[in-house]
Amino acid sequence: MENPKHIISVSALMMNEKDEVLLVRTHWRSDTWEMPGGDVELGEPLDKAVCREFLEETGIVIRPVGITGVYFNATKHVISVVFKAEYVSGEIEIQQEEIKEAKFIDLNESNIDEYITRPQQKSRTLDAMKAKCFVPSETWEVNPTYNLLTRL
Repeated sequence: MENPKHIISVSALMMNEKDEVLLVRTHWRSDTWEMPGGDVELGEPLDKAVCREFLEETGIVIRPVGITGVYFNATKHVISVVFKAEYVSGEIEIQQEEIKEAKFIDLNESNIDEYITRPQQKSRTLDAMKAKCFVPSETWEVNPTYNLLTRL
């Protein structure tokens, strides 16, 4: 039996004081807006990966507060973990060539189709917006003893 090989991606929902959601459009998916995020690097903790990706794409430093959902793309073998996050610092500044645009959007169920055109992005965003509680998440290091690095 072959060992499974999956890609893990992360994204985060962050809202400003007006309850607007920070979304991005990429050059290769310019038909839709989506939460900032990307692929987790080998050995990288999920909470660190979402902070790195969010900063790289938007110029904003976030603090993840919890996981709002886990999703699987069976065709591309991608496991997507979505976080809710709080603003820490920074201003919107597009820092990667892949990002076409980033802005805060007054997003709700009645207007989401105007911005998010892909169904998997829509369900993830709505789930994150509606989340009242979070899935626990821990990062451990075992070498040779168990050391808890982070817990959300």
